[in-house]
Order: sequence, then structure tokens, then C-alpha cells
Amino acid sequence: MIKTELCAYSVEACQIAAKLGVNRVELCASPAEGGVTPSVATIERVAEIKGLDLSVMIRPRGGDFLYSDDEFKTMLGDIDHARKAGATGVVFGVLTVDGKVDVERTRALVEASKGMETTFHRAVDMTEDYEAAVEAIIEAGCNRILTSGGYDKAIDGIDNIRRAVAVSRGRIEIMAGSGVVAANAKQLKEVGVDALHFSAKKMVAGGMEYRNPRISMGGSDAVDEFALRTVDENEVKEILKLIR
Repeated sequence: MIKTELCAYSVEACQIAAKLGVNRVELCASPAEGGVTPSVATIERVAEIKGLDLSVMIRPRGGDFLYSDDEFKTMLGDIDHARKAGATGVVFGVLTVDGKVDVERTRALVEASKGMETTFHRAVDMTEDYEAAVEAIIEAGCNRILTSGGYDKAIDGIDNIRRAVAVSRGRIEIMAGSGVVAANAKQLKEVGVDALHFSAKKMVAGGMEYRNPRISMGGSDAVDEFALRTVDENEVKEILKLIR
């Protein structure tokens, strides 16, 4: 049966995932940056949720996937913290300056993650040769690739995702993600992926009654700092119904 993974930014979202029967969460912080490593306390709390696999994002900052030596050491340290906090998997992606998978560093991250599953995230979609990147990730020893097929949305990259499934020949799991919704979940499933990754994001008003109109803590007028991110339970239920 195809597996499911919710991209989650809170303990509450993970609790909803478990309640609805999602197999795994990818736990992140800072959605505005596309997801970075969450706090140890958050990992510990999610690890207590029964019946839910927990993959933790290992990403020290937003931006590109070319990391300094200090940033790479932080990633290794965060893997150790994630293991001790109870994670069952970790998620990372490392590229070279010329847009290739950094096989040496990826292999080192896999080695540091022994005992946990490893997912190479959508950094694969930023590479200059998509099929070569899939082979490089297999060579590095990862368990899974999260991909949108080199496009912003998985449905637009569906032909490349189909090729990734063919190239992998069962040597690694292929998980389609980015823009996965009920309207396209079945179509993406049918290309032969092992899992679907989705967020089912819903924004709700926060509880603050007083709102200072003169200041933005994030420094951007585009972000509503009084809106809270949660999970659209109906969307998740519909996705699960369509693919199972």
C-alpha cells in the first residue's frame, strides 16, 4: 500500500496526522523558509505520539543547499539530537556548487543517521541533471527521495517523477511532494511512487485581540503574523480516501 507523509510544523499538526491515519510526518520549523530543523523539545513531544513515524528536517537555514563546513557540522549534530529525541528518520539534502548531489557529504549524513531512515529532500529538484541526481542519491545510501520532478509542483513534474520511479528500479523509495492535493493525488499515485507527501495547509485566525498596527516582527507586510498554520482535516481525509 502507498504510504503517506504530512509536512508538519507543529505538535498539533502531528496529532491530527496520527488521528487521521497518516503514516509519517516530516517535522519542520519556519514554513516561510521552506522548512528548517525544529526544536529538540518539539521533536520529543511528537515522538510520544503513538502510531506515527517521525522524520525530522535537518536543515540549518533557509536558502540554497550549499553548506559551509560549520553548517555541515551543525547538521551532523542535529541528526544526533533528533535520534536522542526519538525520531525514526531524518530528512536532508546537500548539493555542490555546480548543482550536483554532494555524494560524499550525503554519505556522511547517512552514516551519521544509522538506525533511522533517511530521506533526500527536494534539493534533488534543484540539480542540473535530474536522473543523474537520482542515481547519486542511491549511491549515497539514502532510503527515500522526496521530489516534485524538478518543477514547483509535483503534478507539473509528473513525467520526471515517472522517470525517477523507472530509474530507481526499486533500489530507493520515490515520494512525490509539493502541491499534492485531493485533485491530483490519484494521478500521482498511478505513476508508481511509494509515497505521497502533502501539507493540507489551512490558515486560521490567531487568538490575539489586540494587534499593534505599527510593527511586524518578521519585517514583511506579506506575512500575516496573527494567522496560524494548521491542517485541513477534510483535505487529508479526501486524499487518503482516493489513494487507499
